[in-house]
Amino acid sequence: MPDDLIALSAIGVAILLGAMSPGASFLLVARTAMSSSRHAALSVAAGMGLGALVFAVVALAGLHALLTMIPSLYTGLKIAGGCYLLWLALKMFRSPSKRFIDPTAIGEMSALKAFATGIITQISNPHTALVFASIFSAALTTDIQPAMYIVLPLLAFTIDMLWYAFVAFLLSTDRPRQAYIKYRKFIDKLSGGIMVWLGVRLLLK
Repeated sequence: MPDDLIALSAIGVAILLGAMSPGASFLLVARTAMSSSRHAALSVAAGMGLGALVFAVVALAGLHALLTMIPSLYTGLKIAGGCYLLWLALKMFRSPSKRFIDPTAIGEMSALKAFATGIITQISNPHTALVFASIFSAALTTDIQPAMYIVLPLLAFTIDMLWYAFVAFLLSTDRPRQAYIKYRKFIDKLSGGIMVWLGVRLLLK
């Protein structure tokens, strides 16, 4: 049980860092919050959470089947996952610090359209699937507990939804939005540094 709690904590932190990293999902929520409405942005956040749940289920099912059929691929998956996390970290380090989100890029959206847009944006990003597979490979053993198939997808849904809901509330007001833009470079570098640690840990584990 302590090992499971440690694994869940590590996975939770990694999923949160992945959600916090710059990307299409963040930009969609931010732009919706600034150009449409807080309600629409929260609907996008709910869609993002559901998309994360789908990816978690797929990653768990695929990872389990792969390791069951061909256990020798576990090492290859770890290497691929570690290299991807290092590449993601490099991308964060090189991310432009003054990129501004265009608040006129999208118009008003209904809650249903916003929700659907959030799901589609999340599940259409192959990087998200790779991140989930990498995180699960780093934190879980080959003997995955049955309860994890329920707990991990719900954890992914909750973390992604709450993070993007937080972003929706934060960036629907002017002062916090300007603060994020001001400190974006620091946030990118911090997230990149932690992703480097995760990638190296995965490669050396």
